[in-house]
Amino acid sequence: MSPCLGGTEVHFIQAGKLGQSSGRWQSTLHWEDPNAVSPTARPQVSGHPVLLSLAGVHFTGFLIVPLDSHPFSVSGLARLRKPASAMGNEELWAQPALEMPKRRDILAIVLIVLPWTLLVTVWHQSTIAPLLTTHKDDGSDPRRDVPPGADPREYCMSDRDIVEVVRTEYVYTRPPPWSDTLPTIHVVTPTYSRPVQKAELTRMANTLLHVPNLHWLVVEDAPRRTPLTARLLRDTGLNYTHLHVETPRNYKLRGDARDPRIPRGTMQRNLALRWLRETFPRNSSQPGVVYFADDDNTYSLELFEEMRSTRRVSVWPVAFVGGLRYEAPRVNGAGKVVGWKTVFDPHRPFAIDMAGFAVNLRLILQRSQAYFKLRGVKGGYQESSLLRELVTLNDLEPKAANCTKILVWHTRTEKPVLVNEGKKGFTDPAVEI
Repeated sequence: MSPCLGGTEVHFIQAGKLGQSSGRWQSTLHWEDPNAVSPTARPQVSGHPVLLSLAGVHFTGFLIVPLDSHPFSVSGLARLRKPASAMGNEELWAQPALEMPKRRDILAIVLIVLPWTLLVTVWHQSTIAPLLTTHKDDGSDPRRDVPPGADPREYCMSDRDIVEVVRTEYVYTRPPPWSDTLPTIHVVTPTYSRPVQKAELTRMANTLLHVPNLHWLVVEDAPRRTPLTARLLRDTGLNYTHLHVETPRNYKLRGDARDPRIPRGTMQRNLALRWLRETFPRNSSQPGVVYFADDDNTYSLELFEEMRSTRRVSVWPVAFVGGLRYEAPRVNGAGKVVGWKTVFDPHRPFAIDMAGFAVNLRLILQRSQAYFKLRGVKGGYQESSLLRELVTLNDLEPKAANCTKILVWHTRTEKPVLVNEGKKGFTDPAVEI
């Protein structure tokens, strides 16, 4: 097909009915000027694909519209008549035919733009967007220009280093900054060598790292400080003191089996009390609280904030002790401790677990005779042997919503069964667990 004299030859094919049979007819339009178009119709049955030629550019696969549905036209053409051999008097219009492709184009654009719109919306609501816009807060342009002669990769590395530093500080900015106004909590933890010792101390350290103004007094039941505990304490970043004292052999029975009348940790707690009295003068004005926390318990962070305001001795419930869901002080309507909610020997002077009380540091310093008794004390009376030297029942300060909230659990880690290690050991003993 080629251009005609003074215009462009346009061909289009439209499906319709010719006589009694279905077929296609083809018309040739000569466009002489924009305002006048002279059609010359050559009806014929055609099985060829639809073809539209404009200015020598050929388009195939053009829309075929049934004649008996509605007129069909090409934009810019005047009214066209069907060939005389075709049935019906319908008029052909140029406008509706190109409107349908336009509708398809609009639909395609909508289908393309809609997913991107949703993606941008979700991106702005995500946590990534604030990180990418942090440069705007300090007034700097995040798309800074690289100076002439500088390697752009160096700037990329610099930005990445900044991100890494921020992330590192977020993880390791523990413990919180020291405050001159908060009383110090001295946490006394006896510990001894066993397969789960490092795991227990690690878990406890991860809790203490969130407590401001905390001093961790770790006392090992060993003839010397072990490298494992020393490394662990050093790596935590906590403010700590590492002590050791071995329980005398005459307090032991066969091997590691200990005299049940000598609770484990008694000598270690007493050493911590002695260290406090030797470190702080008796009339010290240093505000502080002493808490005896075993390494196998579980502690809520709220507990430490509760005990920080202890004036003399504060008390609270402890879960999973004495064969009960919890043991607790009995508090009357006036907020005073009047007894104990326990089954095991409820008539003890202070029927409370070691994890259920804290003592003001000044009281520890002033009552230098107060220690945990090592001999002549029945089981379950260790706490009473210390507290009776410090306060009376009426002096106790109930915490944790008048002793109605559980903030500490006397959990125990199951002893691992290492039967496959054998006598010589299957795994490398140099690997620290």
